[in-house]
Amino acid sequence: MSGQHFPEPRLDAPLVVFDFDHTLYDGDSGSHLFKWLIDRAWWRQLLALLAAPVAGPMVAWLRTRRAGISVFVWIGTVGLHRRRDLDALVDRYVEAHAGAIRSRLLPVALQVLHRHREAGDRVVVATGAPPELARAILAFVAHEDVPVVGTLVGPKFGAVGALRHCHHAMKMTMLREAGHTQPVAIAYSDSSADLPLLQAARRPVVVNPKAARVAMFRRVLPPGTPILNWGCPQRAGDPVVPQS
Repeated sequence: MSGQHFPEPRLDAPLVVFDFDHTLYDGDSGSHLFKWLIDRAWWRQLLALLAAPVAGPMVAWLRTRRAGISVFVWIGTVGLHRRRDLDALVDRYVEAHAGAIRSRLLPVALQVLHRHREAGDRVVVATGAPPELARAILAFVAHEDVPVVGTLVGPKFGAVGALRHCHHAMKMTMLREAGHTQPVAIAYSDSSADLPLLQAARRPVVVNPKAARVAMFRRVLPPGTPILNWGCPQRAGDPVVPQS
């Protein structure tokens, strides 16, 4: 895929939106980044251990997950004061872990993304991770230069944290504010948090869902909505193999 030239999307080209984690990437890219940020210093690791008895259970419970994650994000970024400071560390992280990251990018997912770009579709990645993380992974590791809409980060309590989380209905709001105002033709996501996106799409496609969520997706999305597995062994969905 490297070096491939894609046609410039027309103004009226179909809008195709991909989630990132568990859709293009096998896992939670933000968690992998922030673990690395914490592991940079022994005192950050100690803070994380001290916080774990309280913040860990918060992460496990959906209603408090964002607050629990924010604790570990603060520990990993305390001392940073600008978004570009975090962006620079993101680029270092991606460059240093290119091999491991490449192994987590799902070949089927990249082939689907590639086909949309070849067709001249307007492809956007919308993620709850910091946009520089998905952008750097796609550009440096996958050689895909697609627009990314993600969680807005900035100075927060002496660190860098989420100022506006690209999550649930806010993901649709942030897509529109980024200029992607046409109707969503196709949306790909694994997550029930992306139901506003999937329900807004003319053709929703569920990929790599948790097994416990499959019945819910079948209930709330149109009949016949594809529920696929693009190569996540711990996830559900009809298996799809990469094309040779």
